[in-house]
Amino acid sequence: MPLHPQAKAILEALAAEGGKPIEEMSPQEVRASRAQNAEAMAAMAEPEQPVARVEKRSIPGPGGPIPVRIYWPLAGQSLPALVYLHGGGWVFGNIDSVDRNCRVLANSAQCVVVNVEYRLAPENKFPAPAEDAYAAVTHVAEHAFEFDIDARQIAIGGDSAGGNLATVACLMARDRGGAPLVFQLLVYPVTDYDDNRPSVEENEGYLLTRKVMQYFWGHYVASPEQGRHSYASPINAEDLAGLPPAMVITAECDPLRDQGEAYARRLQEAGVPVMLKRYAGAIHVFFQMGAVIDSGREAVADAASALRNAFAASMRAPA
Repeated sequence: MPLHPQAKAILEALAAEGGKPIEEMSPQEVRASRAQNAEAMAAMAEPEQPVARVEKRSIPGPGGPIPVRIYWPLAGQSLPALVYLHGGGWVFGNIDSVDRNCRVLANSAQCVVVNVEYRLAPENKFPAPAEDAYAAVTHVAEHAFEFDIDARQIAIGGDSAGGNLATVACLMARDRGGAPLVFQLLVYPVTDYDDNRPSVEENEGYLLTRKVMQYFWGHYVASPEQGRHSYASPINAEDLAGLPPAMVITAECDPLRDQGEAYARRLQEAGVPVMLKRYAGAIHVFFQMGAVIDSGREAVADAASALRNAFAASMRAPA
């Protein structure tokens, strides 16, 4: 189907605001612009939901303390957990940018959500953000009792660049004998440095563009060889067997659509259970726009349902 009218209205409103394209700004300018518009972006997400408890902490990371924000839907119970990684092309974004969705996921999936503020590029290039993601989920697993978390029921997830980091952390956990994860929630994930699939051309101009992706990759990796490493482009991993079950969410009108779906197919071919869902007429970032795009609200609800099912299945699996 063509671009949904709700998505078209968002794109027109953003275009009317003017300003320099991302690829013409420095990372500092992009971050400042995002900070200036943070309130407007938050208003596009679902309304802020109260949770039983919210707490800011820092956990140890390879480059120093990693800030996290933790959401508990219930007090005094040992619960499943989702470690969540925000998007932003590895260059911008923070725990505030996904705060509302983390609250919804905590309440709807009845799990603790650990919202991670990993190091950003270009100050911290590959593999620093990925190592932070792995360090965060490892710390949560090893210190589950301190978070009121059931160590047998830990999932990881993220959107866009955060989806990339989530699945890379799963690869690291498998390769390094790390904590067993029960699920990966991948929302329009970046999976391939070399992407010339049809969706790149079909969706040029719909918020995310080829030039913007080149900008992000240029700041994240030091060379094309780094970009093709499986911990940067997980689709290049020789073997994807043994990774956690996944839900892969894609948007029809998103340049990343085809690489996300290609990664889902590779997981399936490796014997990993995968739920793949493409949302018709949706654009990149729609997952964060549930207040103005109906499919964004639907996708968050679908993600919460998938998490609940994954947690339940993990408790039924033989030890």
